[in-house]
Amino acid sequence: MRAMKSKVQFRMRIYRDDSIAIGPGKVALLEAVAETGSISAAARQLGMSYRRAWLLIDETNRAMVHPAVNTAAGGAHGGGTALTPLGQELITRYRAVENAARVAAAADLAALNRLIAP
Repeated sequence: MRAMKSKVQFRMRIYRDDSIAIGPGKVALLEAVAETGSISAAARQLGMSYRRAWLLIDETNRAMVHPAVNTAAGGAHGGGTALTPLGQELITRYRAVENAARVAAAADLAALNRLIAP
C-alpha cells in the first residue's frame, strides 16, 4: 500500500470592505503578468478567461493606494502590461508573509501531520 502525502497550504486574504484586496489568486495573476507582460497570456497561463483576469486586475488596482498594474492598449505596435513598483511590492510582501507563517508554524504543522493517517 502506498503512503499518502499531506500538503499544507496557506491561503491568506486581505479584505477591503467585502472584497478581497489581495489574496493567493491575485498574487498568482500578478506574478503571471510580470512573467508574460500580458493580461491575456497571464490568463492563459492560469487557465482563466481574459475577462476574469482583467476584472481581478481592475479590482486590485482599485483597492490599492496606487495601481499595481499598468496597461497599454494594443495597436500597430501591440499593447503591453507591466507591474508597477507597488505591484512588485505586493508580490514580495505577500510571499514573505507566507514564508514567515510557514516557518513560525513549522513545529505545529509537523505535529499535525503526525496525526494524519498514512
